[in-house]
Amino acid sequence: MKTYIIAEAGVNHNGSLDMALELIIRAKEAGADCVKFQTFKASQIVTQTSPKAAYQLEVTDKAESQYQMLEKLELSYEGYEALIAKCKEIDIDFLSTPYNKEDVDFLDGLGVSGFKVASGQLVELPFLRYVASKGKLVILSTGMGKLSEVFEAVECIRATGNTNLIVLQCTTNYPSAIDDANLRAMLTIRDACGVRVGYSDHVDNNYACFASIALGAEVVEKHFTLDRNLPGPDHSSSLNPAEFAQLVDGIRQTERALGDGIKRPTQMEVKNSFGMKRSMVVLMDLEAGTMLSEEHIGFKRPANGLSPNMLDQVLGKKLAKAVKQDEALQYQTISW
Repeated sequence: MKTYIIAEAGVNHNGSLDMALELIIRAKEAGADCVKFQTFKASQIVTQTSPKAAYQLEVTDKAESQYQMLEKLELSYEGYEALIAKCKEIDIDFLSTPYNKEDVDFLDGLGVSGFKVASGQLVELPFLRYVASKGKLVILSTGMGKLSEVFEAVECIRATGNTNLIVLQCTTNYPSAIDDANLRAMLTIRDACGVRVGYSDHVDNNYACFASIALGAEVVEKHFTLDRNLPGPDHSSSLNPAEFAQLVDGIRQTERALGDGIKRPTQMEVKNSFGMKRSMVVLMDLEAGTMLSEEHIGFKRPANGLSPNMLDQVLGKKLAKAVKQDEALQYQTISW
């Protein structure tokens, strides 16, 4: 199965439509299947005095409020048609994360194929119900959540009749420690809730992403920026285009390594088996008519004679002709 790879552009456009368009182009070049943004108005998601998260304080102006920071990171509604048009032009999927009903309605009106719901909204059942009511794909992150909360969210979405749902294991910290990735929780969610699963990654390397593929993640999401040194809350914990291309390549290589699960020799193994497998050989010169015993027979490469598995059938039989030391036993060598 091919993993669906989301480049989380988020707010890494810094409020610039031109930068957002460039993010789309570079995400496509890096091999992403989808580029995702965030649709919000600061006035609708935070209070004027809301403090920043701890990770935001580390990488942005400590003197400004979260409201002031987010206000600068808004994209105008007028720009979204250009973003979607660019995605269609270069054949990369468009997604965005809504934060309020108005955002959901706006995106739905643009004909989006689905919605990505952020971890913070995992416990907002009325909001989840509204998103799910649109009848489109819902990709739900679960950072900061307990299994009981994930279960409630899944049941809330399903209650609308919408079963088109993928749930992502996520750790809400930027960057997050690999020790906190807890990828096995993805499997717990899958088994407890009966859902398709994936992984939203904030680790500063790609090992957790690759491991998630091996565990069965259908979706992998990671933050994406044009330059990790740009000002803003998420750039420093994002991958630049070259790094994201390495992530995509690593995921595709991991998929190739997983194979199809059928245990069989590869074409090269079939070729190699002649020199690597063994045949029965005689350990000494023997005359015709010699009755074969275990002291006469050894197993040696190459596989140019009778299989060692025929030892029991050969023991006690007489040689039909004389043989030399290390000569492989053939069917015609034995008097059957």
